[in-house]
Amino acid sequence: MPVINKPVGIVAYGTELPSWSLSIKELEMAHNKEIGTVSNSLLVEQKTVPDFDEDTITLSTSAAWQALARAGITKNFGSKKISALFVGSESHPYAVKPSGSVVAGALGLPEELAMADLQFACKAGTQGMQICASYILSDFAKYALAIGADVAQAKPGDALEYTAAAGAAAFIFGSTNLLVKLLATSSVASDTPDFWRKSGEDFPHHGGRFTGKPAYFYHVIKSSKMLLKEMKLKAEDFDYCVFHTPNGKFPLQAAKQLGFSSKQLKPGLIVKKVGNTYAGSVPLALAAILDQAPAGKKIFVTAYGSGAGADSFVFETTDNLPKQRKKWQDFTLDKIKNLQPISYQQYARLTKDRYH
Repeated sequence: MPVINKPVGIVAYGTELPSWSLSIKELEMAHNKEIGTVSNSLLVEQKTVPDFDEDTITLSTSAAWQALARAGITKNFGSKKISALFVGSESHPYAVKPSGSVVAGALGLPEELAMADLQFACKAGTQGMQICASYILSDFAKYALAIGADVAQAKPGDALEYTAAAGAAAFIFGSTNLLVKLLATSSVASDTPDFWRKSGEDFPHHGGRFTGKPAYFYHVIKSSKMLLKEMKLKAEDFDYCVFHTPNGKFPLQAAKQLGFSSKQLKPGLIVKKVGNTYAGSVPLALAAILDQAPAGKKIFVTAYGSGAGADSFVFETTDNLPKQRKKWQDFTLDKIKNLQPISYQQYARLTKDRYH
C-alpha cells in the first residue's frame, strides 16, 4: 500500500503518559556513573515511570478515551461506530489473553469488533495504523482504532534501563472529516535479531552495537528512501519528520543521512523528556507534532521495530486540525510538563513491585 488514492487518515487522536519521571542523573548516581556521561551520550534527560497499577492496558485505554472524546463520543460520533481495534505493544500484560478485549470493554466498544493484539517490538503501534487504514480503504470499517503502547522492560543496570519508559498514543482512522490525510505508506522487514525476549523472561536481551548500523539504520534508511522515491519527494518537501527514538541520538543521525534538518525533527523529539516508550514512541512523537502543526503541512514518519523492520508514512494536515484543536486541552506537551520527578529509591520500589 504505497501511494494511496482514496481518502483515509486520522479523524482523532489521544495520548497518555504516567505521572512520574526519573532523571537520568538519578540512574547515573545509582549505578556509579559519572554525572552527565550517559545522558549526554543518549541525549535523554529523563524518562517516564509507570506506577505499580499502570500497564499497556490502562495506558491504552486512557489514550483511546481521549481520542474518542475528541471525536465526539457522546455527541455525533459514538463508540459503536468503531468496528476495528488493534493494540500494538511488546509488553502486553498477558502471554495468552488479548489486551484489546479489555480495552474494548473499558471503552464501551461493540462486541461486533475486528480486534487483535500486535507485536513487532517498537513498530507494533504503526503496524496497527497501517492495518486500520487498510480496513478503511477496503470498506471493512467506517472507523478503526490503532493504539501503540508500552511499559518497557529493562534489567537493572543494563543499558536499556536508562531509556526504557512508558506511554501510549491512540489514533482513530476514517475517511471523512480528516485531521490528517494519509498519502502513502510502505514497510521493510528482515530477520535481523538485534533485540529479543523469550517467553517467561522478565527482561529483553540486545545485541549492543549490533542494534545500530545493521538493524536500526539499515531498516529506517531503506524504508524511508523507498517511500520517498515512490512519492517522488525529497526531504526538503516536508515540514516535519519523525524517526523512532530508542534514544535522542539515533533519530538525529537518521534524519541527517536522509537529508532532513534538525528543525524538521525537533517538534517531535520528545524522547529527551519521556525516554523510549517503545511501541508508543513514534505514535507519541506524531501526536506531539499534530498538537502544534498548522494546516497543509507534510509530515514524514518512519518507525523501527527490532527483529527487524520499519514502517514509513507520508501524512498531510488539513484545515480541520487547527479548527478542532481549539476545542481541546491536555495536549501531549502539557502532559510532559506535568510529569512529577521521583527519586531512584521510589523508582526501584515501583520496579520491584512490578516484577515480583
